[in-house]
Amino acid sequence: MHSEYSGSYDTSTNPPTFRKGADAVYPIVTNAIMAKHFGLTWAMCTDHGGPTHSKVNLEQAYPDLLLSRQLVPDVLQFWGMEFDAPALDHHTLMIPHHKDEAQQLYELESRFAKRDAFPADPGRDTEAKMIEFLKAAKDMRNKPLVIAHHASRSATGLGVYGQDTPREFRNGNNVAPDIYVGFEGAPGHQAGPLNGGARGGYGNYPTHGGFDQMTARVGGLWDALLGEGRRWWITATSDSHVHWTRGGSDFWPGEYSKTYVLARQDYADIMDGLRSGRIWVGTGDLITSLDLTASSRRRSAAMGETLTVSRSNRTDVDIEIRFRPLAGRNANGDHPEVRRVDLIVGQVTGPSADLDSDTNPTTEVVARFGPRDWRKQGHEYVIRHTLRNVETDLYARVRGTSTDEAEPLADELESPWHDLWFYSNPVFVQVR
Repeated sequence: MHSEYSGSYDTSTNPPTFRKGADAVYPIVTNAIMAKHFGLTWAMCTDHGGPTHSKVNLEQAYPDLLLSRQLVPDVLQFWGMEFDAPALDHHTLMIPHHKDEAQQLYELESRFAKRDAFPADPGRDTEAKMIEFLKAAKDMRNKPLVIAHHASRSATGLGVYGQDTPREFRNGNNVAPDIYVGFEGAPGHQAGPLNGGARGGYGNYPTHGGFDQMTARVGGLWDALLGEGRRWWITATSDSHVHWTRGGSDFWPGEYSKTYVLARQDYADIMDGLRSGRIWVGTGDLITSLDLTASSRRRSAAMGETLTVSRSNRTDVDIEIRFRPLAGRNANGDHPEVRRVDLIVGQVTGPSADLDSDTNPTTEVVARFGPRDWRKQGHEYVIRHTLRNVETDLYARVRGTSTDEAEPLADELESPWHDLWFYSNPVFVQVR
């Protein structure tokens, strides 16, 4: 989420003069108050960079974050930024919570953010610089997280990528697999259509059901990365700048999109959950909990985990999906209902020789479930499905929707409240 510290710069002075409130307008504490109002228990302050912004973050924004933590203690507020990644579009740079967190962000932003140098330094905007940044992050005692933002916003077609490419994701993940762990499944700016704009600000090629094409296309880039065995996760953000009722394209933090992490209410455990893939994402509060489990012979694994089974026994793997529908009404005053849940399975075949590959032809929707296929158990609904005679490594993931669309359609100007989806991260099955 963005605050008034996503501002503008007068570069006629040296150093540049920073002006608050040009790009985003709300104080950090306002974002935290609204995050709490819409049910979030953690959030991250991620302002835009710019020339010498590292100093603005350190000297101006960070003290406001400390005050916000005192005023809104129910929301754990991480420190970070929407990093100007070398050679790429924006990325989340998430800093662990520790006494030197401000200095850690200052070091990374001042050394590596492509827009921080003044005068501008073209040498900052190269893939080699991005790799150098990831290596530096990996060597830090308190390891940050790096997650690509609105990865296909600059794409001009389906599979016609812009700033962010499959090759760059693979190269970065190879260098720092415990740092560079994923991309946004659902970008922010989802309220764009309410003011005549595009969801996510995707003005060239649209999102599908509010989700980036890299995630939404079955057998697409996300599946290609998972099919290599990469632990590559999806998240969802508000990317809040200016609320749509004030002419912006944003919802408040948590008003529409949420990232759920299986963790205690603890900074370190939340970050570990993000690093480990204990995550599912949803829009419009279509559901409020989701669990995906693979089990066999009294062993089980959940999202982000790996179930190991024996090759010799032609093993069946039982998949269990549990979700809890919204009991009341969402922020739009609606009571959305799940119309379908899809189980998606792909084979894990190892690293691809083609760094540009963005498909996994083995991935398919193996089962679709409607209301007649799930049974109520307490406040949850339960779906069970068996994968027979599993002989190859695979992963399974789940998505669900309030729509009748077999596959999420390219978004137009429909209300985002009428097009709701949730996605799990995968569980892996390893055959040995």
